[in-house]
Amino acid sequence: MDQANIKQLSKFLSWILRHQPEAIGLSLDSNGWADIRLLLEKAAQHQHPMDMDTLKHIVATNPKQRFSLDATQRANQGHGISVDLALVPQQPPALLYHGTGISNAAAIAGQGILKQQRQHVHLSSDIATATQVGSRHGKPYIFTVAAAGMHRDGFVFYRSENGVWLTDSVPPQYLDGMGDSGRTTPT
Repeated sequence: MDQANIKQLSKFLSWILRHQPEAIGLSLDSNGWADIRLLLEKAAQHQHPMDMDTLKHIVATNPKQRFSLDATQRANQGHGISVDLALVPQQPPALLYHGTGISNAAAIAGQGILKQQRQHVHLSSDIATATQVGSRHGKPYIFTVAAAGMHRDGFVFYRSENGVWLTDSVPPQYLDGMGDSGRTTPT
């Protein structure tokens, strides 16, 4: 299967498993897992046929490690829909990073980082990843998050299997804007 088709299937799986399983008549359990047999069947019925080897390839090669398979033949990834991710609270590093587009920087500086339609705010442990995320929204703008201070003040953090740090929100007092070069404050 060619890379363009793999990319298209990966985007389809991300949309279905993260946001709208009902669009193909698929149900997820309370932890966001789907039966693989049903997923493959429903995907084929909606013009996205794939076999188990293709699904395993997508899971193994997804650069963001967005998908998981388990021994009971289930697949998951459920950030955009309400599921119990069964995450254990963890102590974060002193600093984390949030990448966004420069057009969003002033609003975030004023109101903090909100989860919007997601279950959690997503934070990166390094500037490079935050920059890559921010680039998806235009010219990137990077915020430094005082995660240790937040944790000390009672905020709960989780770390997903793919290394993304999660929390419910980041109030503005824990943010420092870095911009795309040097330390600046958005206006």
